[in-house]
Amino acid sequence: MNLLKLKYDLRICSNKQQAKILQRFFKTGPGEYAHGDIFLGVRVPVLRGLAKRYQNLAFNKTLELLQSPIHEERLLSLLVLILKYRQAGAAEKERIYKAYLKHSQHINNWDLVDVTAKHIVGAFLADRDKGILYKLANSDSLWERRIAILSTFHFIENNDFGDTLKIAKILIADPQDLIHKAVGWMLREVGKRDRICEERFLKKYCQIMPRTMLRYAIERFPQPKRQAYLRGSVDKFLG
Repeated sequence: MNLLKLKYDLRICSNKQQAKILQRFFKTGPGEYAHGDIFLGVRVPVLRGLAKRYQNLAFNKTLELLQSPIHEERLLSLLVLILKYRQAGAAEKERIYKAYLKHSQHINNWDLVDVTAKHIVGAFLADRDKGILYKLANSDSLWERRIAILSTFHFIENNDFGDTLKIAKILIADPQDLIHKAVGWMLREVGKRDRICEERFLKKYCQIMPRTMLRYAIERFPQPKRQAYLRGSVDKFLG
């Protein structure tokens, strides 16, 4: 399949007004986390459709697309990699997983991480040593740290919470709001499946975790309990 044709089809779907909205939403201004990122203004459902159409794009061309300065081209390449991963044998899955981590500097916005990490990194590591996640959790890269916690979503969906909680502990003092939101989100996902497990973690760390992380973690709690956590008066709810 032709990479030039893919780029042409992508640009047909572009929208200048939507691009301006996305550039503000994804913080592309000077000093912001996505400074300089370029948007075409293509919505995610359209990108998913293009990914299905171009899922047989050559592997090297897919990685070339991942290195693009254009946000939607990077996201499209990652969506193609997910489709390739799902159809791949063991050796090809490993190849895709390694390529994903090797090119992590291009997976450099929260949506790029959130849409993909569990489907490639989490899926590959499900029955393997997970040491790489702890290395990523201690990375200087905001995006690698987000990959670390978001990859555990795959484990959460299979009722395996141990690595999520360990990585959450590593990231509990992280300076970045985008990490606070990601950790809180994953704690909330743990709680959907095992509220006692989540609250055991919260009982230990709610007093020191960032407010945003806590708010995300307790979003689905009953109002009285949520307010008690926010006030720091949760003892009566916890055994």
